[in-house]
Amino acid sequence: MENMGIIIAVIAFIVVVLCILASCVKIVPQAKAMVLERLGAYRDTWNTGLHFKIPFIERIAKRVNLKEQVVDFPPQPVITKDNVTMQIDTVVYFQITDPKLFAYGVENPIMAIENLTATTLRNILGEMELDETLTSREVINTKMRSALDVATDPWGIKVNRVELKNIMPPKAIQEAMEKQMKAERERREAILIAEGEKKSTILIAEGKKESAILDAEAEKQSAILKAEAEKERRIREAEGQAEAILKVQQANADGIRFLKEAGADESVLTLKSLEALGTLANGRATKIVVPSDIQGLASLATSLKAIVEDKNAE
Repeated sequence: MENMGIIIAVIAFIVVVLCILASCVKIVPQAKAMVLERLGAYRDTWNTGLHFKIPFIERIAKRVNLKEQVVDFPPQPVITKDNVTMQIDTVVYFQITDPKLFAYGVENPIMAIENLTATTLRNILGEMELDETLTSREVINTKMRSALDVATDPWGIKVNRVELKNIMPPKAIQEAMEKQMKAERERREAILIAEGEKKSTILIAEGKKESAILDAEAEKQSAILKAEAEKERRIREAEGQAEAILKVQQANADGIRFLKEAGADESVLTLKSLEALGTLANGRATKIVVPSDIQGLASLATSLKAIVEDKNAE
């Protein structure tokens, strides 16, 4: 029995020793770090890999997450330069760069960042008016990030970004802003309608102008075609009259030529002259030029008449 108790005690002691030794072996995963203390004082910072510590003398004081972290802080009351109280909530993106400073720099880093964010936000917005606050988010974000990054550097924290999540003005101001936005939209709508009507009127006027121009061009072309047709007609009439006159003159010339070839005497020529005079008298001419030897022509006509009467009597 005594031997059995000794064996159990030895086994128990071995198990305890193994457990202690196992607890002294530490594996640090990726993006993690451990702060090691020896007898209550800072000893070392363990990064990724396998590490050993001395039991009962060294201990892990703090486990640190080196990934970028996001903290959403509740809304904070902020007063602007024109005495408007707004509720603004912020989102801070930060990353631990020095585990030692993070472990020993400040008691509660997250609470410290929250309070620092609130005070910095009040300082920045206290110098801006309401309208500027609503339209200058990027400026506010940049100023806050710079101020927080400098303030958190002794804590081993780097602030990467700061975003204003919501800006909530008082209800009365929200209603006034909505009315202003509605009036602005109505104004833009009226402007768009007026511009549309203006463009429509201009297009209609241009259409009428082009139509009038086309009508005038058409009338011009029509007048030109009519004038050309009338000109062509008159030219043809003139050519026809000229051709007729030419034929008449040619016929007269042929008649005179035939008379000359036939050896006509003076009496025949005189008779032809009388026929021509008769033709002139029967025409439309209002004036007739009588030759100077009309008496001789008259006596010749009397003789011809007597000859004709004698023939009729026989």
